[in-house]
Amino acid sequence: QVQLVESGGGLVQPGGSLRLSCAASGFTFSNYAMSWYRQAPGKERELVARVAGVFSSGGTTTYADSVKGRFTIFRDNAKNLLYLQMNSLKPEDTALYYCKADLFRSTYWGQGTQVTVSS
Repeated sequence: QVQLVESGGGLVQPGGSLRLSCAASGFTFSNYAMSWYRQAPGKERELVARVAGVFSSGGTTTYADSVKGRFTIFRDNAKNLLYLQMNSLKPEDTALYYCKADLFRSTYWGQGTQVTVSS
């Protein structure tokens, strides 16, 4: 059974940091491209960051312009874990954050973890 379980969200003040984690099971994690998406109330879900799987320039990362220089995506294939290190957080980063796994026609989503940036 495929599972993606996000954790690490919470309430943080502007300028603060959080590290999100996504624990994967039920599929060959290293093969899959892994991504973080977010969805704020009233807005569409958007891509935050993506890291390629071993079949496609493994380790290559891409970021949304809004988070470049502040967020870092990385993965531990030995532990089937995906991370998102978020620094210099802004109120506009407030959203429900999801991890996603995709390879060819297979796509899996987690349930999300809430990040709230507020003073």
